[in-house]
Amino acid sequence: MDPAQFIEYKDFEEHARASLSKMVYDYVASGAGSEWTLRENERAYYRWCFRKRILADVSEIDLRTRVLGQELAFPIMIAPTAFHRMAHPDGELATARATANLGTLMVLSTLSTQPIEAVAAAGGEKYQGWFQLYIHKSRSLTEELATRAEAAGFQALVLTVDTPFFAIRYADQRNGFTLPPGCEMANLRANLPEIPGRSGLAVYADTQMDSSLTWEDVAWLGSLTNLPLVLKGITTVADAKRAVAAGASAIIVSNHGGRQLDGDIASLDALSVVVEAVDDACPVLVDGGIRHGADVLKALALGAKAVLVGRPVWWGLAAGGEEGVCRILEILRDGLADAMGLSGVAQIADVGRQLVMSIPVGGDHH
Repeated sequence: MDPAQFIEYKDFEEHARASLSKMVYDYVASGAGSEWTLRENERAYYRWCFRKRILADVSEIDLRTRVLGQELAFPIMIAPTAFHRMAHPDGELATARATANLGTLMVLSTLSTQPIEAVAAAGGEKYQGWFQLYIHKSRSLTEELATRAEAAGFQALVLTVDTPFFAIRYADQRNGFTLPPGCEMANLRANLPEIPGRSGLAVYADTQMDSSLTWEDVAWLGSLTNLPLVLKGITTVADAKRAVAAGASAIIVSNHGGRQLDGDIASLDALSVVVEAVDDACPVLVDGGIRHGADVLKALALGAKAVLVGRPVWWGLAAGGEEGVCRILEILRDGLADAMGLSGVAQIADVGRQLVMSIPVGGDHH
């Protein structure tokens, strides 16, 4: 199908389910354990409704914002997701071109299937990118990744802090998840083991990633480059305050898309308490469960400076490479503009808590 024919998120997911192998689709779609947190991430957005204002001049909607000094055409960024070449041969190169074309920002995963330098080059002069980092047991490898990202022109390092190891994910165990032929972890010059009944990614993480990380390692990582350091995976007041004290330039409220601790709080439910704890000391962003432009507006109203989306972008990539990523981002962008205008808000700066209210839980959310 031509990606231009896709209308909403579910069109992309249904196409991916039909076109990708079961192993690949399950890897992206599934979560940890019973997938309670995965479901809660989406359900959380149904626990809030808008309090629209009428007879406001919304003839011109301005979606522009700034995050860590970077101008974004709209406040929807690409979350770090692994293995884009499983979705499309161009992989992260296509994703980078799409974000550059639309004026937003991509967070590149350590586990990308295209090299750091090639991704930055593919985006060209308009590319804006942050680099997400997993700290490995090999500190020399970790330092190499950080310095390569800085040299390639990335504007921030994003440390994922909720992954001392990879959680139990039943779908990946059943499928014996590994990278298909032709894909490799390009930044690590490594591939995943093939072990029936086990996730090759979990085995890699257990043997190569450092589960002994503490707050002292945040300071070490910050010393490696001149880049701002963003901490991704914070959901509590105590950790938010500790992150500010540790010098974080920004915080991403996240539960890893429901892929780590099953039973963790939904990202949206954690957002406002983290925002309050940070008290404007640094920008707060959020990911997890965002499927519609109205979801973006709710997150902004609860204090997020911008949002990040993962699965929607991955499904867009599977639907048509660069064109597919552009299309899903355009749908989210246009949905945000629609929700803003109909709520009586014309610019991002005017979005605030007064725009939403919580509603009782219950009923069919779909």
